[in-house]
This record gives sequence, C-alpha cells and structure tokens, in this order.
Amino acid sequence: MSDIDTYDSGDTGHGDVDYGHYSAGQEHDALDQLHQAQGSEHDAQSQFGVYENDHHAQESTDYSTGNHVEYDQPAAVHYEADNYTNYSHDASEDDHVFAAEGSESSHSAEFSELDALSQRFDAAFAEGTQFHGEGGQYGVAAN
Repeated sequence: MSDIDTYDSGDTGHGDVDYGHYSAGQEHDALDQLHQAQGSEHDAQSQFGVYENDHHAQESTDYSTGNHVEYDQPAAVHYEADNYTNYSHDASEDDHVFAAEGSESSHSAEFSELDALSQRFDAAFAEGTQFHGEGGQYGVAAN
C-alpha cells in the first residue's frame, strides 16, 4: 500500500487552502487446505467342532454239561450211557458315530479420503481525496 500526501499551503497570497490525499494498494491472499484420512480393518473368525462316539460290545457264552454212566458186570454185561449238552453263543456289536462341523469367515475393509480446498483472493484499490478552500468556499472531492 502506498500513501502520498500533498500539503499545499496555498501561499499565493490569496489565502487558498489545498489538501490532497491519495492511497493505492493491492492485496493477495491464498487458502490451501488438505485433509487426508485413511484406515483399514480386518476381522477373522473360525469355529470348528468334532464329535466322535465309539461303542463296542462283545459277548461269548460257552455252556457244557456232561453225563456219562458206564456199568460193567462180570458176566459180560456192559452198559454205557452218555448225555452231553454243549452250548456256544458269540455276539459282537460295534457302533461308531463321527460328526464334524466348521465355519470360517473373514472380512476386510479399507477406506481413503482426501479433501482439498484451494482459493485465491486478489484485490486492488485506489483512493484519492482533495480539499480546496478559497475565500470561505470549501469543497471535497473523493474518488
């Protein structure tokens, strides 16, 4: 900004009064703003279950009985009786259960954000004021 002041006393012998003022200038301004945000997230989950059941059974039964009678007489008499019972029982049982269950999941997210603001301001001005007075006549002029 510049200021020029002129003072003229008006020393011409008439008692004139002169006054002058002039101002001029420029103004420059700027605004720059930058905002950046960035982030990410990751989630993971896993769940597994196993169930197993075993059952075994085995059975064995043996049953034997016997009865033997033998009779001998000296006169060549011979008597013999046999009575036997044999019983056998076998059993087997087997059970097996297997179950598996599972789940797995994952999630990923990312974001990025950028805001930019740029503004320029230019201004110029000029101003001038004059004051003249002569013999009681005063006037003001401004531009």
